[in-house]
Amino acid sequence: MSATSILESPVNQFQLPSWLQECMLKQQSDQADEHIDLICRAFNFAYQLHEGQYRKSGEPYIAHPVAVAGLLRDLGGDDVTIAAGFLHDIVEDTEVTPEEIEELFGADVRRLVEGVTKLSKFNFSSTTERQAENFRRMFLAMAKDIRVIIVKLADRLHNMRTLEHLKPEKQQRISLETREIFAPLANRLGIGRFKWELEDLCFKYLEPEDYNKVKVLISDRREAREARIEQMTEILRSRLDKLGVNVLELKGRPKHLYGIYQKMQRQNKEFEEIYDIAALRIIVETNEECYRSLAVVHDAFKPIPGRFKDYIGLPKPNLYQSLHTTVVGLNGRPLEVQIRTIEMHHIAEYGIAAHWKYKETGSSDTQINSDDEKFTWLRQLLDWQNDLKDAQEYIDSLKDNLFEDDVYVFTPNGDVMVLAQGATPVDFAYRIHTEIGNHMKGARVNGRWSALDLPLSNGDIVEIITQNNSHPSLDWLNFVVSPTARNRIRQWYKRSRREENLARGRGLLEKEMGKTGIDSLLKSEPMQITAQKCNYQSVDDLVAALGYGEVTLNHVVNRLREVIKEEQPVEQVTEEQEIASLSSTVTTEVPQSKGSKSPITGIEGLLYHLAGCCKPLPGEPIIGVVTRGSRGISIHRQGCTNVEQIPGDRFVPVNWNPIDEPGRPLTYPVDIQIEAIDRVGVLKDILSRFSDQNINVRNAGVKTSPNKPALISLSIDIRDRQQFEYTINRVKNMSDILNIRRVSQGDN
Repeated sequence: MSATSILESPVNQFQLPSWLQECMLKQQSDQADEHIDLICRAFNFAYQLHEGQYRKSGEPYIAHPVAVAGLLRDLGGDDVTIAAGFLHDIVEDTEVTPEEIEELFGADVRRLVEGVTKLSKFNFSSTTERQAENFRRMFLAMAKDIRVIIVKLADRLHNMRTLEHLKPEKQQRISLETREIFAPLANRLGIGRFKWELEDLCFKYLEPEDYNKVKVLISDRREAREARIEQMTEILRSRLDKLGVNVLELKGRPKHLYGIYQKMQRQNKEFEEIYDIAALRIIVETNEECYRSLAVVHDAFKPIPGRFKDYIGLPKPNLYQSLHTTVVGLNGRPLEVQIRTIEMHHIAEYGIAAHWKYKETGSSDTQINSDDEKFTWLRQLLDWQNDLKDAQEYIDSLKDNLFEDDVYVFTPNGDVMVLAQGATPVDFAYRIHTEIGNHMKGARVNGRWSALDLPLSNGDIVEIITQNNSHPSLDWLNFVVSPTARNRIRQWYKRSRREENLARGRGLLEKEMGKTGIDSLLKSEPMQITAQKCNYQSVDDLVAALGYGEVTLNHVVNRLREVIKEEQPVEQVTEEQEIASLSSTVTTEVPQSKGSKSPITGIEGLLYHLAGCCKPLPGEPIIGVVTRGSRGISIHRQGCTNVEQIPGDRFVPVNWNPIDEPGRPLTYPVDIQIEAIDRVGVLKDILSRFSDQNINVRNAGVKTSPNKPALISLSIDIRDRQQFEYTINRVKNMSDILNIRRVSQGDN
């Protein structure tokens, strides 16, 4: 189809954006260069292949790739990136192959389209090992060409903008994945405009009531807030003009909704107690004018101590630069002021896109280089992939290190070292060199001896003291936050302390499986097979590896589960093996529809029930126990007192399936007991916390005695561990609550 026919057609009620129309008109009039030609050919190709396809909203499918390409253009993307935006769904949704894309549009476009296609197939709510593998592949793709993840972010942003047309459960799943993975990635890449919008859209679908509440509250107070900011703006503009500072922009901006909500949750405050819901931004020409403007701000309005941050002198890892200060504004209300140059502002909005190599050198080579400062965090991430073999630890390290704020510390020579939040002197030592960490005796922070587990703060000067006969302590694993440090400590113990590793590994197994029968379990054939499945020659090698952390307890238990299913069918369990306490336990039956997957993995096809004594929730560590007769497998929380004396060979390692698996009940029963100050309305206030989370309270009882706290017993229906812990913390933070605990059968 020609450009003319596309422009003249209504495109099924879809209006082409003006920038794309201009490109097509230039191509039609022979005014186009090779870059415009590539963009137009990519659109025309996508338009024809997606013709007849529609989105859930009813609009033609071509609207989505056009919107993605527009977002990439707004970021300053080149013709290759914009073309990939048009074509990113072609391989997945049509019969076109990557080879055909390369033939028509070149190798660079193919690489981006192929990379985004692979990322689109990732399921971040899958099992731990699958999830970890998806992460590894995603970051390897980013290392080959950083534009792959930027195209994916644009794709995700437009999908989030049109999420209202999907079913609620899918809205929740996609929003949770976006909040946990893609919004933090946008932050690491410095693309502030993507991060803020992604977080607000996730907020809208994950906490709709809180979202609407914050939105209404901000709207109600907008006029008064804007009037105050306008007055402050005029005061500052007048003073800056007198000093000859060339102000390019001076205006207020509201902070995004999710940021305000996070502050309310973090500081446990109501909206009325949050003052800095807006910020004043000053954009000038030079770094010198930034600091001169800061002096003017502090002279005009009183600064709040401890609320000044210099991100110009110490940029964030994503290269964000700005001066931040909070002052007492008009009417005594605090206001944050941000001061930056136009170049800093461009980086704050567009992040890594402002530094793509093709913009700097004219080359499409966007692979990371060893001396490229803006990719330091990605190189470190790739190093972790080599250090961390265990899936769960890799994912935990990502969440703890990749998506958290960083700490800036100095060597005695004045060199800046960027560490993860919570990093200790031990992390610092291993960051310098493995041998420095392995022979570390102590550390001085700011000239004083420091505890090795003390978290470092911004600006600390750290000096590591070494000694030839010093060596790592296994206790260091309890507080180091760097995956590299953790791995180096384990490697040292692997080489040096085998007997200690064996004892530690055995202790972990005893804690998981129970002391009774552990000797026979370690000598059993299933355990031998498990060791082989974990790539160890003997059970001792496996237990030692468990001791120094090369393999996790969860990994070993999962492999043992597979062996038990193969070697010890449930039908072989005799009635004499059953313990009376289990047979009398009240149970929670788990309904399953025909053809649905079990909410529990490790017992597929077997009869099971959730134990009523401890009432496990999705997300909690669980263990299966073989019961007698027709009772099948009883699922308990790990640590349940009713299974402490059961022999190890009775256990079946089990796990929860992902939360969106069909067949899982919507809620699970939990009993809690609350001690509260006895006052009128306390029960109502407590129940409102559960109502806010759409939690059903099936039963409530209150016991009161003169001059004693009220004892409140509640039976509630909970979706999973995350919902339970979040809600319990909200209740616990009430001023009238003295104690709150979960009740299991048999508790006093």
